Amino acid sequence: MIRPSPRSALARIGVVALLSATAVATTATATQAHTGTSGCLDRSVPLSVEESRLTFTLPDNDNPAVLQSKPFARQMIEGAGFEGFTPGFVARLCNAGSRTAAEKLVVRSAERLWRMAVDRAQRHGEVRGNLPYSDDRPLYWTRLEATAAIRQWMPRFPLFSGQRLALIEAFDRASRGTSDITFRPGKRVERVIVSGFDPYTLDGGPAGTAPGAAGNNIRHGNPSGATALSIDGTTFRTKDGKVAYFEAYTLPVNYPEFRRGYLEDTVGPFMVPGPRQVDASITVSQAVDSVFNLEQWNGRYHGVSVGNDRFRPCPQINGVPQIAVNNPECDITVVDRWGGPPTFDLRNPPQWTTSTLPIAQMIAADTGRNVPRPPGDEWPDQSVAFGVVWHTNFTEFPDCASPATQTRNDPPPTVYPPPTPPIPPDPQSCAYSGGGGNYLSNESAYRNTLLRDRMGLSIPAGHIHTPLMQHFETDYKPTDATFDAWRLAIAQQARNLIHAVANSVA
Repeated sequence: MIRPSPRSALARIGVVALLSATAVATTATATQAHTGTSGCLDRSVPLSVEESRLTFTLPDNDNPAVLQSKPFARQMIEGAGFEGFTPGFVARLCNAGSRTAAEKLVVRSAERLWRMAVDRAQRHGEVRGNLPYSDDRPLYWTRLEATAAIRQWMPRFPLFSGQRLALIEAFDRASRGTSDITFRPGKRVERVIVSGFDPYTLDGGPAGTAPGAAGNNIRHGNPSGATALSIDGTTFRTKDGKVAYFEAYTLPVNYPEFRRGYLEDTVGPFMVPGPRQVDASITVSQAVDSVFNLEQWNGRYHGVSVGNDRFRPCPQINGVPQIAVNNPECDITVVDRWGGPPTFDLRNPPQWTTSTLPIAQMIAADTGRNVPRPPGDEWPDQSVAFGVVWHTNFTEFPDCASPATQTRNDPPPTVYPPPTPPIPPDPQSCAYSGGGGNYLSNESAYRNTLLRDRMGLSIPAGHIHTPLMQHFETDYKPTDATFDAWRLAIAQQARNLIHAVANSVA
């Protein structure tokens, strides 16, 4: 297996962080004079936008004029039986005697958190806590609790701010399963890598009348993350007798991490020639309605929608899309260290990439046939859980110097093969949105398929958009049977679709 060691990965992250942060040394003796200290943590240190949501508390479901007894994050962490993770991690962090020791501890602990989440999702051992085993949200909130501790940590030794940011990123990456990927070599095996996403759109929603209450969007999960946890490390016997091995990882819903190469650094080592080269690479995210969309075209444009860090690089201006010409914040940038063939122009990657997933086989596999339909499922064919559609629509700037856009193949037909072939993007056009939009779902699809092309591969690679999972019976309860039923159904059919890809590999 070709991949950076945790040490070399930290060194790479550290260089990036040092270039982007002020190098101010922090020691325990220098910070203990500050107020708000607790053990080796300085509680006065500001947290990130995502970490600041750790204290968000929902109103009581029966009396929305008062708050629930615990913040939502604590209910997720304790509900999974993960409440001992961060205190144990902090205790070991407080005792770290050097930066090298801290680096090893951070990566090792983050890998353990990923394995805890996978084991719980796959019911390996006792399922602790009162949340359903399938719940993807405890991983997200426990990760934030741990990175907040690293941010507020007062070490015994000098630690530059860039080095601290490198530790935070190392924990973030490793807790996503990125360093947990191992594939068997051999000709009678298949290697399939699958991505999922964090929960997102966590701000907003009804908040009752309780002072300081969070809106109920904080409850959101992500079925693609649940799918990743449920399929990681599993195997599947294909129709031709091969054994398919699945490895999964999750991605953040933030643009800066994508720019720093989260996806390419995870997938890239397994797209280079060698005995563990992947046979398929699939990105997965959540969309809308009661349908799985198999995205055909992915666009380079990004940044209209806000990330979990509340940052958006390319907002509309007075309702008009920005054009990307001479406007690099609106276009996905290529990670130089995964440059691929020398003939590939890193400074001008293509506006469009395309799926090579086996669309016909995935639709013909009838993946929703034995999946229970969750309450409120609106797909018209009631013999299946959800529909599966070849999603061929996209929006382009016909003139790259004009903000005028044109949408093609909208709506895509729900029958396959379609009555007429879809119209592909104009080679002279510029992308505004792929079939999966211009958010980070589309970006994961674009980067994955671009990496496939840059490595000169012809493997199946593309994007699966799942149905929308956020269906609750109540306004403010953290979970309920309907919400869990949607997650279980979506993840089950998503795994079936991924198995269909494995069945199609020659």
